[in-house]
Formats: sequence, C-alpha cells, structure tokens
Amino acid sequence: MNTIQHDLLTLGEHVIAPGERRTIELPVTDLYTHTSLKMPVQVVRGKKPGPTLFLSAAIHGDEINGVEIVRRVLDYKGLGSIRGTLIAVPIVNVQGFLAQSRYTPDRRDLNRCFPGNSNGSVASRLAHLFVNEIVLKSDCGIDLHTAALHRDNLPQIRAQLQNPETARLAQAFDAPVVLNTNLRDGSLRHYADEQGIPILLYEAGEALRFDESSIRIGARGVLNVMRELGMLRPSRKKNLSKSVTANSSHWIRADRSGILRATVGLGCSISAGQRLGTISDPFGIQEQVITSEFPGILIGRTNLPLVNEGDAVFHIARFEESTDPLESFETLHTESTEWGLPISNPII
Repeated sequence: MNTIQHDLLTLGEHVIAPGERRTIELPVTDLYTHTSLKMPVQVVRGKKPGPTLFLSAAIHGDEINGVEIVRRVLDYKGLGSIRGTLIAVPIVNVQGFLAQSRYTPDRRDLNRCFPGNSNGSVASRLAHLFVNEIVLKSDCGIDLHTAALHRDNLPQIRAQLQNPETARLAQAFDAPVVLNTNLRDGSLRHYADEQGIPILLYEAGEALRFDESSIRIGARGVLNVMRELGMLRPSRKKNLSKSVTANSSHWIRADRSGILRATVGLGCSISAGQRLGTISDPFGIQEQVITSEFPGILIGRTNLPLVNEGDAVFHIARFEESTDPLESFETLHTESTEWGLPISNPII
C-alpha cells in the first residue's frame, strides 16, 4: 500500500502535525436557525510515518453502535505509539443522529449521495465534504453500520474481495463472516473503489440500540486492521477465531401478512428445507411455515413480529466452507470478554 507523505495534514482550516492529537470541527452548512452545522473529527497522528486510516460511523444517523466503537478505539492506550494517522469521524450525519433518523433533513440516504456536490442539497454537501476532507486524504477506511430499524445483523464485514488489498484487510478484521458484496452506485464504497481506496463496511446489531458483542467485535476488528497495516504493534495474543467468507446471500420474504414467530437466531446454521418461523393470523387459524430453500447461515433478520406480505424477514448467507460462523462469533465474544473490554475503559 502506498502511504501518504508524512508531513502536515490539512483538514479544512486546521493543520495537524505528526505527533499531534486534536479534535476539530468541519463546517458543513448554515441552518435556517442561524446556526452552523459542523462535523466533529478527531485526528491521531504518530511521530513515525505510516498509512492514513479513516474510521467513520453514523452515516445513517440512527446506527449508533459505530459511535461507541469509535470511542473505544480512541480510548485505546496503544494509540500513543501509533505509526501514521487515524482520522476518526464518530458522527458523519450529525442532523440524522440528533433526530434519531437514518436520513438527512432533506430525506436523503447519505450513503447514496457520494461523491456529492458543494452546491447541492444538505446530503450532497455533506458527502462532498466527507470525500474531500476525509476519504481522499486517506489510504483506506472502515465504515461502521448496523441493520436498519427493527432489523438485526450478525457481525459481518462487507467488502469487494476482488481487490486483493481489501480482501487482506477484511480477513485481518476477523469478524465471524466476510460477505463479498457488489458496489452500489452513490455509496461510499463505490466511490472509494473508483479512487483505488480500500474500504471495509462493518455491519452489526440494530439501529438505535447498543449491542455489546457487536461493539466489542467491532472495536477489536478495527485494531486488528491497524495492526495489519503496521500502525500498531502486533498483539501478543493469538486469535482463535477465523472468519468465513460468503460469496452470496439472499433475503427470504413473507408470502403473507400476519404475526411472525421466528424459530432461529442470528448465526444459526440453516439446512435446506429447515423451518425458520411461522406467520399466522391473530387467532392462529391460518398459519404458514417459512422454510429455507438452501443451506447457509442466518446473518440478518427482522425483529418486528408484525409483517406484511413481501417484507424481508430472514437474511441467509451461503458458504463454500464448512466452518460454522456461529462458532467464530462465540469464540470472538469469549476472547473479547477474556481480554477485558469493560464498557467504561476498554483495553483491547
């Protein structure tokens, strides 16, 4: 990987020298309340040269697990000996975060607005700022997400694995599942890929909820990537877990409206024809069993029992490997607990 020259780093009007750690605010736009919208950023620069990694969360304002992951990474004592630069943006979509909403005030999905436009809508301006001040000044990035409202995701990395450097970092993260996914137009990953900047997208948990296992695995994964990049010293502990890679996934949708009773949990191995749940009317007179057409692992599901016909209810990943991601997930959770990752002062 080519590293950006280790000299003065300029973000907006702020200049950060090697060895500095600073919290800055980047102006996004002026609001109709005569106040300014700003995006908070913390920059941690080592005295020795190395890669520049950006870490972002809350591109969707209601996806808050990543905010806590960023906080824990920034609290890691090993950052005192970092090589290169970490640019941490815990809340990209500030207005969405304040409103507990996935979207920006103009009802745009920010992750479909990249690379944005300096003269466009609020979402477009925010995307343009993030691209020019954060992404293009980095060698690689990790973008932290959760499932949408009323859904839950097994901790997983989504990445374009055809890129060897992206694949290397995805395996280093060490999430239970690595999902090889296509790039969507307007997404941060799509734009970064066009610029030759490897991006990992971490999905875990659900919107507007802290999930401790997802947070621990995410924080540990970020530090694993930083070690792989040579930004941190190698860990003395050996990882017992191993990621498994899925090249495809499929959402199973409800064939009828009703009340869902799920019988499988995230991380469960699924066999072809296995019962996943039942949809019935309130009296239980009419029931429909939901089954899987193929084997795999449950990596996502709805948490809302009330479903309409056509709703996505179970997300199954298909694997060529025989390793059980649930075993990897349990091992990761055990390792994180044994390594001592308290909520207040994590040591990873």
